[in-house]
Amino acid sequence: MPDAGLLAILLVTGSIGAAAWALTEPRPAFSNDADEALGEKGDPAKGQLIFALGDCGSCHASPGQSDRLRLGGGLALASSYGTFRIPNISTDPVDGIGAWRTIDLANAILSGVSPAGTHYYPVFPYSDFAKMQIGDVRDLIAYLRTLPAVSGKPPPHDLALPFRIRRLLGFWKLLFFDRKPIVPDPDRGGAWNRGQYLVETVGHCAQCHSPRNRFGAIKPEQRFAGGTDPEQVGYIPNITPKRIGNWSEGDIAELLRTGNTPNHGRVGSSMTEVVTNTAMLPQSDRDAIAVYIKSLPSRATARP
Repeated sequence: MPDAGLLAILLVTGSIGAAAWALTEPRPAFSNDADEALGEKGDPAKGQLIFALGDCGSCHASPGQSDRLRLGGGLALASSYGTFRIPNISTDPVDGIGAWRTIDLANAILSGVSPAGTHYYPVFPYSDFAKMQIGDVRDLIAYLRTLPAVSGKPPPHDLALPFRIRRLLGFWKLLFFDRKPIVPDPDRGGAWNRGQYLVETVGHCAQCHSPRNRFGAIKPEQRFAGGTDPEQVGYIPNITPKRIGNWSEGDIAELLRTGNTPNHGRVGSSMTEVVTNTAMLPQSDRDAIAVYIKSLPSRATARP
């Protein structure tokens, strides 16, 4: 007869393991039977604007060449967890996402789950993208399908243990992943509500302009207050009124169009690519972003 104490320990351990396995299961936003309902008929022209505001080319374009629409991936992103490699999202059916359906992109963007049913690392900012409207996802993949195929897969991520175990990302999602959609505020105008949607979802502005906790999640109490660059190589400015309170909505919209600041300076670093993208937006969207940014609560930047 086995020892009763040992048997009890094994049963408890097994129960904990089974519970952890269930809790960390990847949960796609859509099941396969939703494929037909989602459809494949997006608008590429609208998708181009989503692509631009999402800054997709800045991350996914193959390094070492000037064409921002050759999305072969490979960019290395250093972090305290190791080095992430940005994937190929070109139309190559083997090395890229050329074989993806709308539902595959929707599950990646809205739930951080791959077509193979595994978690994506949140270096892919699905924690903001998750609040996107499905129509924008449909338009985005319609645009991506117009871009050239690029062969070749980037090297795999080079991460320390235990971060190589993707299943553990299920715990991260339980703690920090919120898929609740953005609800328009009836007490605000149309421009503010449009700006909220663009800033908080597609534009994912908080992903750069906010400090993070030890788990790599944004600190909600310091959202948009600036801090150390995610790669730990620079400093991202505070964009709340604490830092830019003397800027007008027009000043913010002008920066998004030209990169010029109201003190006769110009943006630099990765923000130059952001401006390249936001300059493509209709003026009404830049104005809406400015209205929302101007309304952010004033928050002090934490010391590094």
